[in-house]
Amino acid sequence: MNKTISSVTDRIRQRSAATRQRYLDGMARLAGRQRGVERMGCANVAHAVAAMPANDKLRIVAEKAPHLAVVTSYNDMLSAHQPYETYPALIRAAAHKRGATVQVAGGVPAMCDGVTQGLPGMELSLFSRDNIALSTAIALSHDVFDAALLLGICDKIVPGLLIGALHFGHLPCVFVPAGPMSSGLSNSDKAKVREQYAAGKVGREELLKAESAAYHGAGTCTFYGTANSNQMLLEAMGLHLPGSAFVHPHDPLRDALTEAAVERALAISQRGGSVEAGNLAPIGRVVDERAIVNAMVALLATGGSTNHLIHWVAVARAAGILIDWSDFSELSSVVPLLARVYPNGAADVNQFQQAGGPGFVIRELLDAGLMHEDVLSVNGTSLRPQTRLPVLAADGKSAAWQDLPPASGDEGVLRGAAAPFSPTGGLKLLSGNLGRAVIKVSAVPEDRHIIEAPARIFDSQEAMQAAFKAGELERDVVVVVRFQGPQANGMPELHKLTPPLAVLQGKGFKVALVTDGRMSGASGKVPAAIHVSPEALAGGPLAKLRDGDLVRMDGVNGLLEALVPAAEWAAREVAQIRPEAVDDNGQGIGRELFAGMRRNVKSAEEGAVTWL
Repeated sequence: MNKTISSVTDRIRQRSAATRQRYLDGMARLAGRQRGVERMGCANVAHAVAAMPANDKLRIVAEKAPHLAVVTSYNDMLSAHQPYETYPALIRAAAHKRGATVQVAGGVPAMCDGVTQGLPGMELSLFSRDNIALSTAIALSHDVFDAALLLGICDKIVPGLLIGALHFGHLPCVFVPAGPMSSGLSNSDKAKVREQYAAGKVGREELLKAESAAYHGAGTCTFYGTANSNQMLLEAMGLHLPGSAFVHPHDPLRDALTEAAVERALAISQRGGSVEAGNLAPIGRVVDERAIVNAMVALLATGGSTNHLIHWVAVARAAGILIDWSDFSELSSVVPLLARVYPNGAADVNQFQQAGGPGFVIRELLDAGLMHEDVLSVNGTSLRPQTRLPVLAADGKSAAWQDLPPASGDEGVLRGAAAPFSPTGGLKLLSGNLGRAVIKVSAVPEDRHIIEAPARIFDSQEAMQAAFKAGELERDVVVVVRFQGPQANGMPELHKLTPPLAVLQGKGFKVALVTDGRMSGASGKVPAAIHVSPEALAGGPLAKLRDGDLVRMDGVNGLLEALVPAAEWAAREVAQIRPEAVDDNGQGIGRELFAGMRRNVKSAEEGAVTWL
């Protein structure tokens, strides 16, 4: 095992000793109880099974058959989640064949950031994660289940489901993905049209045609943003069946994997099993310090979404585990970059899967001593099964697994640990007198890792776009968009800023973005210091910046600084945002319902959690 991986894991374990033990003690108190229908009153049981067929009632009550919960994020607004429409019937049939019963315990909200980009609805996006966690808890609160199947893929949905499920840590849980859409217009070609539109070279008709060619069918968007990073991390934590993340929704293997997930959930839920033997896997035991580190390593090795420096802090906290951005940064110093998938490469996730996919990455990291292998997963007491590739068995209906080829299927997309794209990971911690931030260096050419230029300050992305259209940014510039943190407006993603900044960069200017908002896994080729903490509304130093201040963003040495004399900097007052900018934006579309979350939310580095 790599010494840095071991030392970071040990540090996390020591830091989390008290909170983790409290979590495990609470889990143990629930694990030893009688089955739900045996400990509940008769009226409770009758309500729980009232709508079920008579034979299912008999199985649950008299035969003591295993009873599975399904928590689904199905809606047909999200292309990634639309395939889940048919899953309950498939899962129910698979369970019946094995003598078990199933109920859809509940649904969780699932919004599409692609729909709400640059619009007021995006200000609900980050907080939707904790609403999903709450909805998961409500679904499982009926407390009659022996295990749960969690159906979710996209940005806030998987972290929300995982946080909610971890508060039922005694339950075995298996995540069931639905797969990416087929490849359409390439991500790089789509980005070019966006930049042309921002520059006024093409019109809305051409832009809509390009976007519709990129996002064109059922399945996850094919760039390596938060949704697909979610899937990589679940594979690395052993919460999926091996290799199930990136199989297309309409591939016959997809249904076979879903049925196999039912079989696995039943196998790890049997009473009388043991964690040590790998035939009992409560999610609170699966998600331990080693699993969290494995997820962090997988994120870094693939250049995944920066959103997970928020989400996985929250996920870990839900299991009593305390991590921070310094842990990510130290791991990044030893984890090699093994994948080049858009935006840190030209390939999409389908090409990533064809080259070897998550299984190849996990195998390379395990063999290099960069992941913990001896961990509990839904597939046993080792992570090694996650290195295998799912295929259809000889019967053409069921899933089987085989070893991956020793070499990558495309070294332009995926490489082994002995010859990586970079010796270090894709993310970098920045710190200095402007606070702490992160940058996705894997997406940015090396000649742009250090930017020093005068700042231009904006309090909204709309103001920045107006300045761009007016030609006010035609120079070397560090664009600062502040008052975009969790307390201010729910920390929206600011992807609409990428095309104009890319246009300026394409003209030869030195350009960077600094913000207390988010940019996700699709931040693109413009250097961006994001998630700046403390945020401006909380009195963070971004609120001290003034137009013209020289700002240095150094992705090599990890610095984010305003080059202002120390005495002058200390004497400056923090700017205040206009109250109406906080209170009125989004009025009438539900934003006001989230005011309590904005008041109570923790910082981005603390996971932006609202439930502590």
